[in-house]
Amino acid sequence: MPRPRTPQPPVRLRAARMLDVDKGELVAPGDLLIEGERIVEVAPAAVPPDTVEIDLGDLTLLPGLMDMEVNLLLGGPDHRSPLNPVQDDPAVRTLRAVANARRTLRAGFTTVRNLGLFVQTGGLLLDVALQKAVDLGWIDGPRVVPAGHAITPTGGHLDPTMFQAFAPHIMPLTVEEGIANGVDEVRKAVRYQIKHGARLIKVCASNGVMSHTGPAGAQQYSDEELRAIADEAHRAGRRVAAHCMGDRAIRAALDAGIDCIEHGFLASDETLDLMVERGTFLVATTYIADGMDVSKAAPELQAKAAEVFPLAKATIRLAIERGVRVACGTDAPAIPHGRNAKELIALVDRGMTPLAAIRAATTVAAELIEADDRGRLEPGLLADVIAVPGDPLTDIGVTEDVRFVMKGGQVYRRPPSPETGSL
Repeated sequence: MPRPRTPQPPVRLRAARMLDVDKGELVAPGDLLIEGERIVEVAPAAVPPDTVEIDLGDLTLLPGLMDMEVNLLLGGPDHRSPLNPVQDDPAVRTLRAVANARRTLRAGFTTVRNLGLFVQTGGLLLDVALQKAVDLGWIDGPRVVPAGHAITPTGGHLDPTMFQAFAPHIMPLTVEEGIANGVDEVRKAVRYQIKHGARLIKVCASNGVMSHTGPAGAQQYSDEELRAIADEAHRAGRRVAAHCMGDRAIRAALDAGIDCIEHGFLASDETLDLMVERGTFLVATTYIADGMDVSKAAPELQAKAAEVFPLAKATIRLAIERGVRVACGTDAPAIPHGRNAKELIALVDRGMTPLAAIRAATTVAAELIEADDRGRLEPGLLADVIAVPGDPLTDIGVTEDVRFVMKGGQVYRRPPSPETGSL
């Protein structure tokens, strides 16, 4: 259970405007009454006598944003060494995540999916530990939906020894750490993640741009293995997200009943239509086609990126046109933690309206994680609220300039003032 907090007085949060995400309209003024961790009233006619007022002036209130693909255990401070993913021990890696979590929250992202560890941990689910520390109030960070270890075949895209092209028997990894081959092993791997706190399952269904073991998009798990993973997860009430780029691999994932496709860079028109028909989510991570630094990658991987990234931009444009359910996800640290709003700007660049991009990071993301307590500024929902300058419906770029962050009624960032400076 979270540690008991000293009862706080109600808060009236005011700003010049607020966004009604469902109507797609700015409401003036923005005026919320918050008690505890929830919004209790919009535009209250009266407030309790002990209410504390926070007046943000000429800002716009938005629901806290959500990033559906991050890995807080990687990247962040002092990650210059390309061997960092295999040099950090679990303790250092967890401390790295503390810094990344704080940066992400201060950027206005109040919920994230931590989508699959792929490091040696001795079977520890570090993202579950991070989630617990955040929920208990020990550290500042977004609400974390952890996937535990990504399930991947030997040599698969999320086998960490593949990324560094290690020699045989260097850094052996276990089924508990996600390296699983065959139906029996993948079922065991899924069960282990769920037993120890994973709230969804991440599977590596295809090769990736940075894979040394074949072309981008090549299917890695067999159809039978993918079906077993989905079956095992669904029987436990967990959704499945698949790292998946190639068209055939995406079709296999859809046929297996997988709920969400990550990247989907090489999907055909017909496959996108099938995703619409089945209601499958797409987390396109499209900004990495613009902003991922591949300059230190091997020449063959740079060539692969030069070929795939333009195709990826075209695919998300088609997905948006066809009405695929696109949720916001960055693949941070493929782009740096704290720059998550770059994905919203990229989605608008690919054809989304600013409102649709905001929904991708609020209401659609909430649907993806089956959370009906966030994503809107409405009575009864969590008081996850951010504030930006200007009008995000005409300039999505303002989401990069978050001035105020509240999560669960607690303030984590506020505009600077001469008296207090910035929080």
